[in-house]
Parts: sequence; C-alpha cells; structure tokens
Amino acid sequence: MRNSIKHITSAMLPIICAIMVLASCNVTKNLPEGETLYIGMKKTEIADNDNSEGAKLALDEVNASLEKKPNGAIFGPIRNPWPIRLCIYNDFINAKTKFGKWIFNKFASEPVLVNAVNPEMRSKIATNLLKDYGYFNGEVKHEIIYSKKNDKKAFVKYYVNMGKGYSIDTVYYGHFNSFADSIIDKNMKKRLLHKGDPFSVVTLDAERQRISSLLRNNGYYYFKPDYLSLLADTLMSPGKVTLKIEPKTGISDFVKKRWTVGDTEVFLHGYDNENPTKTRKYKDLTIHYEGKLRIRPKVLYTRLRDKKGDFYSQAKHTGSQSELSRLGVFRYVDIQYSPQDSMKNILKRTLNTAYDYPLDGELEFNFKMKSNDYIGPGASFSVAKKNIFHGGERLSVSLKGAYEWQTNARQAGTAINSYEFGADATLDFQTIVFPGVRITNFKRPVSSQFRLYANQLNRAQYFKLLDIGGSAEYKFRPNNYILYTIKAFELNYNLLQKTTSRFDSIRDENPALYLSLKDQFIPSMGFTFNYDNESLKRRYHTWWEVSFTSAGNILSCAYAAFGQKFSKKDKDLLGNPFSQFAKISSDVRYTYKLGEKHSIATRFALGIGYAYGNSYVIPYSEQFYVGGANSIRAFTIRSIGPGSYRSKESKYSYIDQNGDLKIEANIEYRFNIWGGLNGAVFLDAGNVWLTRDDPARPGGVFRFKSFAKEIALGTGVGLRYDLSFIVVRFDVGFGLHTPYETSKKGYYNIEKFGNAIGYHFAIGYPF
Repeated sequence: MRNSIKHITSAMLPIICAIMVLASCNVTKNLPEGETLYIGMKKTEIADNDNSEGAKLALDEVNASLEKKPNGAIFGPIRNPWPIRLCIYNDFINAKTKFGKWIFNKFASEPVLVNAVNPEMRSKIATNLLKDYGYFNGEVKHEIIYSKKNDKKAFVKYYVNMGKGYSIDTVYYGHFNSFADSIIDKNMKKRLLHKGDPFSVVTLDAERQRISSLLRNNGYYYFKPDYLSLLADTLMSPGKVTLKIEPKTGISDFVKKRWTVGDTEVFLHGYDNENPTKTRKYKDLTIHYEGKLRIRPKVLYTRLRDKKGDFYSQAKHTGSQSELSRLGVFRYVDIQYSPQDSMKNILKRTLNTAYDYPLDGELEFNFKMKSNDYIGPGASFSVAKKNIFHGGERLSVSLKGAYEWQTNARQAGTAINSYEFGADATLDFQTIVFPGVRITNFKRPVSSQFRLYANQLNRAQYFKLLDIGGSAEYKFRPNNYILYTIKAFELNYNLLQKTTSRFDSIRDENPALYLSLKDQFIPSMGFTFNYDNESLKRRYHTWWEVSFTSAGNILSCAYAAFGQKFSKKDKDLLGNPFSQFAKISSDVRYTYKLGEKHSIATRFALGIGYAYGNSYVIPYSEQFYVGGANSIRAFTIRSIGPGSYRSKESKYSYIDQNGDLKIEANIEYRFNIWGGLNGAVFLDAGNVWLTRDDPARPGGVFRFKSFAKEIALGTGVGLRYDLSFIVVRFDVGFGLHTPYETSKKGYYNIEKFGNAIGYHFAIGYPF
C-alpha cells in the first residue's frame, strides 16, 4: 500500500508543481512602473458596413492591422486564462541559480504591454486602409478598457465607422504615344478597372503593373510602374471616382523608346567559378567558356526565347532564364540587358552563369519493424550524371535492397526470412524525344523520361518473384499549376520463379490470387493529370491527381486484325499471356490554414480497376490496398479488406488483402508545439473491395447495402519534427472499427485495444 502511494505521489508531482506555479502566479507583479498588461481585444464594433465584396476585403485588412496577440494567445487575440510562459517570466526574472536562469531563457515570455501594442497608431493605420479601399470618410477609433479586478490589466476595443464606399465611375488612359496607346487598346478586355467596381488602391497598383508589363513585353525595356501617374477626381459625381492614367511628365527618352535585342554574350564559368578563357561564335551568340565547352551551343540558342532583331519582351526575358535554369546544368543563370546602340535603340544581352557539379549522389538507410513481427534493415543508393550528352540530359542509376526476418517464428530450425532488391536506370531529357517530333520553341516546360528496372522479391515460405520492365513517358506543363504526364508505353514482365507448398495450398484455395501473380506481360499506356496551386501561396492548398491506365488493348486489337475475337482468352506475347485491364484513380488533398501554425489537412482517394478480355483478374502489382504509414494508420499495410473478408493467416495477410476498388478518406489537424516540433490529431477511414465474386475471399465484393459497415475507421496522434529540409514523423494509430466481424458486438468492435495500435516512423507528411 505504501509503495502504491509512493508511486502515485511521484507521478502527480509534476502536476502538483504546475498547479502551484499557476496558483501563485501574479502576471503583473514585475511590470515596469506606469505600464499596463495587454490581455486581448474586445469584439470590434463596425458601423455602416454595406456587406459588399469591397467592404469584406477592406475589413480583412483592417482587422489584420488591429489584431495583436496577448500573452498566452490560443487563436488570434483570444487569451489563455493561464499564460504559463508569462508566469515563468514573473517568477524567474530575478533568478540567481543556473537552473532558474535556464528556465527563464528557455520558457519565459516577456509581457505584452498596451504601450507596445500602440492602439492609437493601429487606429490611424486602419483608417488609412479604409481610405485605400474607397471608404474616404471612414474612421477607426479605440478605447482602453481596464480590468475590474486589476487595473494593471487592460483590453483594447476598436470602433470602425466605414462610411460610404466610393466606386469607379470612368477610367481614362491618356497621353501615351500612338503605338503604346494601340497596345493598351488591344488589351482593354484584360483591364482590372471597370465602371461600378469599388475603389481600391490595391487594384490601382495592379493595373499600373499590368500596363507596365504590357509595354515592357512590347519593347519598352526601361518602362516601370512608377512612370505612370494616377489622377483621381471625387467631385464630378457624388460617391464616385473618375480616374485618369497617364505617363508622368519629364521621364527620360530611354523610357519612351522601343528597344530591340542585339548581340548576345554568354559567359560560362567553371565548376568552381573559374573565369572563361576561350571564345566561340554560334549564330549571333559569342560564347566565352573555361576549359571544355560542356553545353552544346544549339541548346543555349534554342532556350533563348527572343532572337536578335526581336523587340525586347519581359516575358521572354524571364522565360529564357527559366528554361536555362530548368536544364539542371547551371548553379545560377543571370541575364542582363544594356544599351548597345542608343541611336538605333539596340540592347546588348549578357548571360552570366556557372556550371553545377556534374554528379549527384544519395545514400539512405532505414530499419523497419512491423506488427507481424518482421524486422530488418533496408538501404538505397542512387547516383546521377547531369548533362551527360551536353544538352541538359540526366542519367540516374539507383540500387535498393531490404532484408527482414520474423523474430518469433522458426520452421524446421530455419528463420523465416524475406528479402528484396532492385536496380533502376532513368534517362531524362528536357525536351520531347519522339520520332518525327521536334521542339525548338520552349514556351512551356516539357520533358521525356526513359526507364529500365528490375526487382527481385522473395517472400519467405511463399514465393520468389522477378519483376522487370521499361517505360517511356512525357510531361507537359501548360502553366504553373497543371502537369500532364503521358505514359506512351510500358512493358512489364512478372516471372514467378519459385513457389512453396504453403503458397501452393493458398493457390489451390484462391485461384484468383495465383492468376494475379502468375508469369505474364503487362503492356500498358496511361495518362495522369495533376493540379497543384501551392505556388499561389494562398491560405488554402489544393492538390489533385487523376490517373488512367490501360493495358493489353493494343495487342488485343492486333489479334483482332488477324481474325481473333477481342474477347478471346489466353492470347499470348512471346509464349506468355499478357494482362488486359483498365484502371482509373483519383486523389484530392486540401489543406486550409487556420492560423500561422494551425491547419486542417484532408484527403479523399478513389480508385477502380477492371480486368477483361485476356484477363480475369488485375495483376497483383496493379491492385489497390490500404493501411500503413500514409493510409489508415491504425492498421498495418495490407492488413484489412477486401470488404468484410478476414484472412485466416493474419501474419501473412500481405499476400491476398488487395482489391480492385479503393475508397479512402483522411482528416488531420496539425498544430505547432514548440519551435520545429509539431503535433497532429487524425482520423482515417477506408477499405478495398473486389469487383467480381471470389469464393476464396467471401464478403470481398463491393455492395452498397454493406458498404458503410465495411469502412475501417481509425484515429490517432502524431509528432513531426521539421528540420527545414526534411520532416521526420512518428504516428500512433488507434483502431475504432474493423470491416470484418469480431467477437465484440457494436460499432467499436476491436477485440483487444493493444491489437489495433499502429506505430509508424516515416519521412514527410502522409498527405
């Protein structure tokens, strides 16, 4: 009994200490003389709000300028009633011991004072913001409200009187020369200022930038937005603004001229920035280089979007710089223009760059621990040679391997061990490499990739499988948010080299499993659409990918051309059957920032595949599965499904718990704990199903009436440490519902809590 009390007392000691610190905390006892502690904002009162879109934008800016977090803030200006770090500041500010000073330096937070918040200045800034958005009669005032219990604490309350918002009446573009005027007139549909729009300085600045870019893209190299004046008249019509946009008076003649591109000099510095010592001419390029010319002149010439004699274009200037950078050959690319002949309005172009080191290498080790008692190390090594053919090409070769053994199982004195190893060679081109296709105008990024690979897989006590193949794919990026990937061709060959009696017994019970693993060719083609708006730097981030794969149809059409039916079974390629199927999948991810260090991340994934013609089942490598570190984290990989089916051999369930249909959804709340340490709370759901009945896997077929009960559900918590260049993640998942029946009734049907806990150590976010 005494020991129990002792243990309880030891466990409660930190909690008791924390309660004592909070109970004795006086957050104002060490404030400077005459200062007041800021404890948050009262709700802002807003008058004359017309609820228009312009008003919403103005109020967003006003609220952002007024908001100031107090000590112990939870969300924005909302204050934690127990500001622990402020308590530590007051209790340890005069600490004499090393421990006390360490506590103060690590955990204390200086008090936020009302004078430091400076509500008067914030009110003036907010008033000016109202005027910037067309609320010229608007005004923001403030009031300091002292705490009734302690007059050294105070809230700040703001009063926003918006007044009447002004709108745009008429916009004039004047005093431009005839050519500039014609350019502006041609692009008038793209103007940002329209009659009836709310007045906004932000929109005015954007319109100045648009006109400046328009002129710079048509030869006016020296033109800047600052050379445009904006004249506003609010007297002609009550509540309306008449605008006039025109060039400022007294600007230089250089600014008024249209300039053409003249000679181009290229300075190629060495790997260690050695200065060029040799010179070579190519068309209108003068190339200065060090040592050996390591890039083909034609490659440089084709990546420069504007040629000699073209009018200068800002878009082509930045495009040329991007294309040269995308080659992956140079550490930096800098393109500058200067007058070559001021009388003829000709610009000289100078390109400065330095070669990047030609080799990249990466070595990675990992160690896995699985819930089926398998543990073991893994490693991968890759090396890449840049610019291998002097045109920005990249050859990458990688080797990988893994070995694992089961810690608590032996059979006939031999440990149950598994291993896998593989090799991969990839050749990337920053252009389209295809017979009859030639691209010389690189307006948008394009690339080609050719790949050869081989993987050896040995599943102890079951089978040994060799997977070899090759592919060719092409990528197109029409804009910064969309990427198209066309897999023109992939030929994969699965060779089931060896099986055991144990696997043969499963094969006899489950013919569909054997068909998915048997020797076969998989000739496929595919298309992938990807959308990613992360570059917009908005409060929300949307990532969406849709992929479609078709296999065996071209070969079946070839057979049909020679008189064999499209639906005929057992057609072969080089004496081996080939797979025929169609597969489509979609993955949508949406992340919304609640604040600077808080966000909600969601994902929804859906996929379906169907075998037909020459096949009865989809190849094993193309089937769907769930579970694991990036899926339903309460369950290990391939440990649930299809449907309500439950594998008899739970420790080897990775063999047959795949499916033709997949549905998965995840939601995760992410928050900062301290510095680079972040936390997460998540909820995962999903399963896989079959599209055809399989007697060996009862309950595996998707049916609407049982769909809801067959969704596996898990929750959990996680820690992530952000090292800026990599995120290290540890998640713990807890099962809430399994799709199969157990001895426990009700929705929470986990038989033992400990049996439904998943531990995952991984790199990067799950989605």
